Amino acid sequence: MLTQKFGNKELCCDRPAFVMGILNVTEDSFWEKSRGGIERAFEIINSGAEIIDIGAESTRPGFTPVDSQSQISRLIPLIKAIREKSDVVISIDTRDSRVFKACLEAGADILNDVSSLESDKDMISVLKSSQASVILMHGFGLNENHPADKNIVANVKAYLDSRAKFLQENGINSDRIIFDPGIGFGKTYEENVELIKNCNLLSEKYPLLMALSRKRCIGTMMERENTACDRLSSTLAANLISVKKSAKIVRVHDFQETIDALNVMKYLE
Repeated sequence: MLTQKFGNKELCCDRPAFVMGILNVTEDSFWEKSRGGIERAFEIINSGAEIIDIGAESTRPGFTPVDSQSQISRLIPLIKAIREKSDVVISIDTRDSRVFKACLEAGADILNDVSSLESDKDMISVLKSSQASVILMHGFGLNENHPADKNIVANVKAYLDSRAKFLQENGINSDRIIFDPGIGFGKTYEENVELIKNCNLLSEKYPLLMALSRKRCIGTMMERENTACDRLSSTLAANLISVKKSAKIVRVHDFQETIDALNVMKYLE
């Protein structure tokens, strides 16, 4: 039985990993089918996914920044509508402390910050004032320059460890911290492959989240021409391998298919 605390909630799961379904409240997100509102939110919830990750600003390559108030106006009504009917764990994908503060007040449980709290120096104080969990992500160009050192696994691990240390020095307990290696964020194809193959080396202490869904590097592994539309089966394969190695959370667009695959894995491990 898998057990993990997210914010004030302790979840148990009889599958090998928790499923985080993606909901983008924006028009320029990477995968069109992840866009939506309350209807998609309850599709994710009713599928049995344990976590819903909601973002109002895309982080795909070439994304257009969205101001704080616009993010808040998109997110708060949705969170409130979910909270009227569900106690599902809600993760907020934002780098903006004002946005996350408003979302916390509305009922959010997790901060998913692709900059690992480096974009907004006020984020640490917002996090300290809550019991929310936090996902720290590594991303070249977002929070670190690409190093000359070719050992990508050691580099990503050292960065995430340093950010976890920073949080703990600022009063955030280690049991609130989750690692995400940031597959696809400023990394070469070869680096992405190494990180997925060796994800078990990235953390001995913190739960690992893998966000591989329909990404370009997964498509490259298919060894044929493809678009994001073609990458469901390859995503499922990569997710199952990551879970077999060490991942405790998978962040996905295709939540029902992922749950089905993890259920099969449960019986065949």
